[in-house]
Amino acid sequence: MAKTNLTIQLDREIIRRARVVAAKRGTSVSALVARELDDLVQREERYEDARERAIQLMAAARSHGGRTWTRDDIYAERLDRYGR
Repeated sequence: MAKTNLTIQLDREIIRRARVVAAKRGTSVSALVARELDDLVQREERYEDARERAIQLMAAARSHGGRTWTRDDIYAERLDRYGR
């Protein structure tokens, strides 16, 4: 994958501390930032994929005669279940 430079501005103290972390891990600050951004993007993509699948499953359940609940239905069911 082709790489592109990115310029960011950070507090000097954060940069100093990031250099220490990078040295301990045997890598560079640039590699640390790249890894963290990649992880962030992947988590976001997985979340969006899971959200879309959940929406599709809910729509499929409704279209096949699946039950839909209102807030009042759920509350009434809890009252019945726990005897209030």
